[in-house]
Amino acid sequence: MTQPPGRIGVAINPQASFGATTDVGPRVVTTLRQDGYEVVQLAEADLEGLRASVVREVANGLDALVVVGGDGMVSLAVSIVHGTQLPFGIVPSGTGNDVAKGLGIPLGDTEAALAHLRDALRKEPRVIDAGRVRHAGDTVWFAGVLSAGFDALVNERANLLRWPRGKRRYTIALLVELLRLRPRTYRLVVDGVAETVDAVLISVANNTSIGGGMLIAPDASLDDGQLDLFIVRPVSRLKFLRLFPKVFSGTHTGLDVVQLRRVRSVSLEADGVTAYADGERVGPLPAQVDVIPASLRVFG
Repeated sequence: MTQPPGRIGVAINPQASFGATTDVGPRVVTTLRQDGYEVVQLAEADLEGLRASVVREVANGLDALVVVGGDGMVSLAVSIVHGTQLPFGIVPSGTGNDVAKGLGIPLGDTEAALAHLRDALRKEPRVIDAGRVRHAGDTVWFAGVLSAGFDALVNERANLLRWPRGKRRYTIALLVELLRLRPRTYRLVVDGVAETVDAVLISVANNTSIGGGMLIAPDASLDDGQLDLFIVRPVSRLKFLRLFPKVFSGTHTGLDVVQLRRVRSVSLEADGVTAYADGERVGPLPAQVDVIPASLRVFG
């Protein structure tokens, strides 16, 4: 057992101001204060304002950061704490909670997630890897998965939809992009070796899943110093429809159109593809992706 942190920043997803997750952030703050921690509640009207608040409080001195929300909030935390000694925890309450799932944090049960966090705060943080994306002169960090294929196109389409909200928006986006499904030519440099592949889906995974539970890389490890390069070769729409349900159980890995391999560095270039990292938009390819081992400390 280690000395528990004293001053904790709790960053609450601005979108948690409505719906079933309205009270999760305040419950986290109240519980940690009852446990004797000094808690700084960080809640702003939008993500940019929240990011600024978190950066300010980290500079002022925090012993730990807790984010309340989904993978978007994890992305916010990772972008700020990577490479530092500041540990962070997650209370999942978002649409997609894949990083929390990969860390073994309970989903769909706030009390269980809070109990998990309270226990983890009294232990040494876990050290995990991060993914680094260099794109158009900027650097983006992720803990889960970088998507640069069909899944990224679905994400891009979903972001353009104003209705419906939640997971149904992604279902509609998936159906629209399925009708437009076609292979694209990717120019890759994998661990220094150039290659060209035609594919309908390419992801670079540090974690096992995306999209709220699709096990694209079921054997991926958050702390092995490697990334899993996931490629789906050209397939018909019908075959893709047959393949897609297998992704949720991880039984797609033996299919002849699926390729998985461990890598440390991947450069991706393709026309008409926008990359997403942990569900957050990075921008159009090209992009350079590298694993940065042991660069994150998490209460998981």
